[in-house]
Amino acid sequence: MDCPDCGSEVVAFAVPDDFREFVPGTETEVALCTHCLALHPAPTADTDSKTGFAAVSSDFPSNEAAVPMALAVGLLDSLAVYRSEVEALLERVERAGADPLLVLDRLAADPDLDPQVDLDRRRRQLESVRG
Repeated sequence: MDCPDCGSEVVAFAVPDDFREFVPGTETEVALCTHCLALHPAPTADTDSKTGFAAVSSDFPSNEAAVPMALAVGLLDSLAVYRSEVEALLERVERAGADPLLVLDRLAADPDLDPQVDLDRRRRQLESVRG
């Protein structure tokens, strides 16, 4: 599957049951674009998504923080709508041992990425609402 927004490859993954409440709609499988970081429904998902996120960036978490970070990044384009979901996902990333704001900094600085949302601006917004 390629990203319908930019045509780049995507990392498709199954959404674990404990994260389904954070996904818009009733999707059980989604895909994160490896170039524009858009989140889309996916027809099929990889079985080992934690290692697949390295295709997005070497700075992407590869442990239990991978899925909540991917979902949070994918929801950043609608932060006003999904603010509580993004905040809850970032807390899950932190509990898994990763610094989500540092990940956003590194993704924003990655020259191979062209996010559909201004990650620097979203990071500042998240920092201000998270205290």
